[in-house]
Amino acid sequence: MEMVSVYVGLDYHSDTIRVCVMTTDGEELLNRSVLSNVGSVSEAVRTCLERKHRRVEEAPAVIVEGVAIEACTGSAEFATRLIEATEWTVRLAHAGAVHRLKQGPDKTDHGDAWHLANLIRVNYLPEVWLADETTRELRHLVRHRQALMADAKDVKLRVRALLKENGVAETCREKAWTKAWRAWLTEVKLPEHSQWILQEQLAWLQQLQQRIKEVEQRMRETTSDDALVQKLLEQHGVGLVTALLLRAVVGRFDRFRSGKQLSHYCGVTPRNASSGKRQADAGLVTTGHPDLRAVLIQLAKRLPRHVPHWREFKQRLGRRKPANVVSAAIANRWLRRLYHEVVQHPSKTLTQGGLNA
Repeated sequence: MEMVSVYVGLDYHSDTIRVCVMTTDGEELLNRSVLSNVGSVSEAVRTCLERKHRRVEEAPAVIVEGVAIEACTGSAEFATRLIEATEWTVRLAHAGAVHRLKQGPDKTDHGDAWHLANLIRVNYLPEVWLADETTRELRHLVRHRQALMADAKDVKLRVRALLKENGVAETCREKAWTKAWRAWLTEVKLPEHSQWILQEQLAWLQQLQQRIKEVEQRMRETTSDDALVQKLLEQHGVGLVTALLLRAVVGRFDRFRSGKQLSHYCGVTPRNASSGKRQADAGLVTTGHPDLRAVLIQLAKRLPRHVPHWREFKQRLGRRKPANVVSAAIANRWLRRLYHEVVQHPSKTLTQGGLNA
């Protein structure tokens, strides 16, 4: 039986998916929308050549060499189900990089699907890692905690704004939201409605803090058998939040070729701004997960207080560099060391990163 190799581009939406099927020569065999389910997509690809032949049995068989789908909400879960049902090679495309590679100002589902199919055909698809289901579930927990933390921060800002609007000076010498500051807050006298709002905000803050503790307990129980998380918790200065953020965002350490690549992915690598004989840096790279980069910088500030090696490194670099540059350098070096320690570990569970492995 004659066989035709094809490449598939999928423009994912919650209700429909635009499917583009392209041959190795760049000929477009199909570009239409189907229902957003695995069966409809696989059927459209399988039968894309039947319309060109009088009899279905004369149509060549289709061999799918690769499938590209843009990374967005829900696409990773759909890609996983598509792999399980068809055993195709499905790759997640970096949405921002794909957009920059487009030519022309127009944007249509037809063009997006064609562009994805063409990029994977010429092996120029900017790819992102397709996380396994357990890693995606852990990411949901991490995001939920981050959302609760953001809500708690907003409540604290509203409380202090309420004090300012009523002309209340914060006479407590302790920092805001310490036990002493909270005790001072209970003695503050406000107008009737403002006092009621203050009590409502404090009650809501207490509920949020309780929910945050429940989420952290659930995260702790979920990762109790995770070898990578336990390895991270053994590191000096690493707490539960830092370990789980690293585990959720990075996933597998062995998907990076070097510690330098891991550091760049986490956003703690200096950006080069050299030209000619002028050698200079331009701050940190703009890539990376912002919350992960924040906890890594905080970790870099803690390490010199506990580890003599990093204390010496900070003192040596601090003679000629600002404090923020020193912290970024410590985070960068620490990640590179961690990469080699984890990847070279004999236990496969550390690099493969499976929960309950």
